[in-house]
Amino acid sequence: MSARTLNFAATVLLVALIALCVLWEAWLAPLRPGGSWMILKALPLMGAFLGVLKGRRYTYQWLTMLVLLYLVEGVVRATDPGLAGTLAIAEAVLAALLFACAVWYARVSAPSRQGRASA
Repeated sequence: MSARTLNFAATVLLVALIALCVLWEAWLAPLRPGGSWMILKALPLMGAFLGVLKGRRYTYQWLTMLVLLYLVEGVVRATDPGLAGTLAIAEAVLAALLFACAVWYARVSAPSRQGRASA
């Protein structure tokens, strides 16, 4: 898979994960009625948005570590009853896919591999 395709996939997954975090904690199933401060969990992901959009390898490298927190939260909260559990599973799936895309992009875009691609 090309770096461009992986960059596009990671961008879509990142936007989806941000949207899920905001919608989940603001309207769909917040921890407290009327919204929750947990909505702030989307901020670190927003910090990665421009770097991912521009295909910056360094952003992908630290995003792989950050997104694991969202994977863990999704797995832990998957046992919540009702819609919250379903949203948690969706978060875990999105985070796992984003992790895979970010690792793969960082690998494909490595400077050591750039010379081999043109040879």
